[in-house]
Amino acid sequence: MNGMNGMTGTLTLVRLALRRDRVLVPVWIVVIAGLITVSASAIAELYPQAGQRIALGVTIGAAPALQALTGPVFDATSIGGLTAWRATTIAAVLAALMSTLVVTRHTRAEEETGRAELVGSCAVGRQAVPGAAVLVAAAANVLIALLVTVGLAGQGLPVAGALAFGAAVGGTGWVFTGVAIVAAQLTTHARTANALACAVLGVAFLLRALGDAAKVEALAWSSPLGWAQRVRAFAGERWWVVALLAVTALALVAAAALLARRRDLGAGLLPSRPGLPEARPYLAGPLALAWRLQRGGLLGWAIGFAVAGVLFGALAHSMGDIVGDNPQLAALLAQLGGTDALTDAFLTAELSMLGLVAGGYAVQATLRLRDEELALRAGPVLATAVTRRRWSLSHLGVALGGSALILSVGGLAAGLAHGLRIGEPAAQAARMLGAALVQAPAAWTLAAIAMLLFGLLPRLTALAWAALLAFALLAQLGELLQLDDWVMNLSPFAHVPQTLSQPVDAGPLLGLGVVTAALLAAGITGFQRRDLQEG
Repeated sequence: MNGMNGMTGTLTLVRLALRRDRVLVPVWIVVIAGLITVSASAIAELYPQAGQRIALGVTIGAAPALQALTGPVFDATSIGGLTAWRATTIAAVLAALMSTLVVTRHTRAEEETGRAELVGSCAVGRQAVPGAAVLVAAAANVLIALLVTVGLAGQGLPVAGALAFGAAVGGTGWVFTGVAIVAAQLTTHARTANALACAVLGVAFLLRALGDAAKVEALAWSSPLGWAQRVRAFAGERWWVVALLAVTALALVAAAALLARRRDLGAGLLPSRPGLPEARPYLAGPLALAWRLQRGGLLGWAIGFAVAGVLFGALAHSMGDIVGDNPQLAALLAQLGGTDALTDAFLTAELSMLGLVAGGYAVQATLRLRDEELALRAGPVLATAVTRRRWSLSHLGVALGGSALILSVGGLAAGLAHGLRIGEPAAQAARMLGAALVQAPAAWTLAAIAMLLFGLLPRLTALAWAALLAFALLAQLGELLQLDDWVMNLSPFAHVPQTLSQPVDAGPLLGLGVVTAALLAAGITGFQRRDLQEG
């Protein structure tokens, strides 16, 4: 032990982390790299002529509203340039999420459950646990970069551009590896660390979106996601931006190492607020307890939806800018309903995205049941007169009601922002509220999937997140990849009516309700019949 340093045992812990994540991390890597590779193949098939690609870049690709989502088009003449425009942001966001979840899982979650203390009682240095987590996340991002390079170069695209594309996505993952390890030093709970890192990711997305939409380069450069775009893969690569991503990641990891020395194992630098000596009277029930446990997270989601709604609503009016001086496009839009139809199409697409994100909240809130179970807090509650059914329904009530609430907030914010620009705030707020709420049944279906897994296959609850990712990819890339209708219909979001452009058909919503109810019933029944801490 005398010769032990802070990193002793790191490689052993790396092997342990790789064994625990032997399925999850490879899936992330393949999905992210495959998304970019398949996007390039689809663009090559749909836009084989340079003239077609240029037309796309100078019309739809130049719209401020779309640039807020995808970033600017730096080279519309090449397949690689359009692929970078279409896929860089979504791939970088996925790499950031993967890095955040991996780091938090192997650092703060290990401390919260007490496993880090057990490991630390062996011949393991103080920095070995976070060091192993950082190495695993960094290696995963390196593999993503390599697979992207091979996949794009294998399609005949320039090797330099393919390498820059991979480095931009992997470099963003490195930065958020650093963000996550810093967040793990600040907070006491893994959920809070994840929420903090995801909040940083959300702010980074908004800064980049505002910067690109408003053509304010300073805003775009204030975000790591903006840096990923400005590597300019296939458009005169800027390798020094890749170095900027790497240096930032190293600086964040170094800062986390310094912060770790200033706290005790299991504690965070941000102090936890002490509770009251006696519980409030309104907490005398499982639903009130579930609300108390989840209200902070719900507030954060609601704020995020409000900000996103304002952004989308403010940008919607700019969709008319894509017509510009293009008479052919103006004539086509006139036949389809004018720029109002294009604006409604944009708002529908953005509300669909909010619906997917609300599905993420529904999954997170539902899987709080598993967190409480593994933390041994469920047992004392269920030892009272509270039944498993009541306890499950309490958290499900927060998940279902909370997802509807945040969708309402996002819809109202978008409607007010758009309405103020066109002089119809009340009417647009009502329209957008209804259009947002029809997304709720699809989000509830994801909560039901999470409940089914919790009740029947508790070890596989991560598959609920995999389902969300699969539905998101179908929504974003299904049409681009020209997938069959039966594949697209696997997603509950494919059955949500487009309320801004056509009358509401209640049939699909009722169908989603029946499926949701059946899945919830099966999950609750399964939980009633299995042992606690099973798996």
